[in-house]
Amino acid sequence: MTGHLASDTAEWCEDYGYGIGRPDGVRVLKYRSSGLLEFREGRQDFLNQLYWTPDGMLSTLTGMNAQFIGPKEAFWARRTADHEVSAGGGRTVYRICLRQVPPALKELSVGAVSVDAEAARLIQALATPGLDEEEALDARARIMAGLGATTREFVGHHTRGPGFALTVARALTHEPGDATRLDEWAVRLRTSVKTLQRDFDREFGMSYTQWRTRLRLQAARVLLEERRPVIQVAHRVGYASPSAFIQAFTKEYGHTPGRHVRQM
Repeated sequence: MTGHLASDTAEWCEDYGYGIGRPDGVRVLKYRSSGLLEFREGRQDFLNQLYWTPDGMLSTLTGMNAQFIGPKEAFWARRTADHEVSAGGGRTVYRICLRQVPPALKELSVGAVSVDAEAARLIQALATPGLDEEEALDARARIMAGLGATTREFVGHHTRGPGFALTVARALTHEPGDATRLDEWAVRLRTSVKTLQRDFDREFGMSYTQWRTRLRLQAARVLLEERRPVIQVAHRVGYASPSAFIQAFTKEYGHTPGRHVRQM
């Protein structure tokens, strides 16, 4: 593989392979770092790749398309697809390398995919010393079956209610700076504001505004750790002014964005 890990921040990488060389084989690399993790892939790759983190957000770039990927999703890239992936410090990132394409992803070259709870559990299980190869390959097959390419599949995997809140959540995770109001989302989804707000309370235990603020600040941390200027980060995650962003960030984390960068 041609990808690389930022060598000045890497703490460790564990490498697990099962059925290597076979069409149904799988290789799992588990990374963790106190600093920024970066992965860059070029067109000479020969394996399909899936990136997933259970404890944060991934920042991704394909061409000019920049997106964030939340913990209930992974980032999928077919072989030969140029892409960049980064994760903030303190994250664990799993990188799954496959020769075969999961059934639900046959039409997708690169982008966000949903990961159901069973697939998430099994990804972590594959990065466990001493796992039997036959058991690991069975887990691989179940992981592939637990990936989804559409919003319908995403909602089906995770919803506890009608799915409205999770539809909005997936869209906002990809673009935290989206300024769409709750009433505008309700119109798009052909439901009432009250129903949509109740669904947010049911799914996330908080209001739409609270959830969106938390998401924006989580995304901001990733961008700050990429050494982006505060004014650029504020705009990217949807704040009208740097001062409003700094105030919200400080309230959430107890220190300013500038201090957060200096502490890295």
